[in-house]
Amino acid sequence: QVQLIESGGGLVQTGDSLRLSCAASGRTSSNYAMGWFRQAPGKEREFVAAASRSGGSSKYTDSVKGRFTISRDNAKSTVYLQMNSLKPEDTAVYYCAAGRYFYVDKVSNADYWGQGTQVTVSS
Repeated sequence: QVQLIESGGGLVQTGDSLRLSCAASGRTSSNYAMGWFRQAPGKEREFVAAASRSGGSSKYTDSVKGRFTISRDNAKSTVYLQMNSLKPEDTAVYYCAAGRYFYVDKVSNADYWGQGTQVTVSS
């Protein structure tokens, strides 16, 4: 079992930045690829960013490329999502996920989920 706890969400204005953190406990988190997803009201959960087990490889959904950066510190069992130039359409609950695939870039690739953290971007 892997437990994931997100933090760092909040209410910000358009153009602001936030850094989300996801702390993992339980089985060695470095054995898992990590990903960030988000879900806006009335919409399906969607992929945002993913990092490989080592953190040496990453991928992003097109709408956040150049604005968001995923990173991980395996010594601290923590994965981060740095979000810059935030837009109102980034408003959602953000979830951290862990999985055994090279990338956790699909909901079906995730074995474990955090409880989510709310990000609200006002215009």
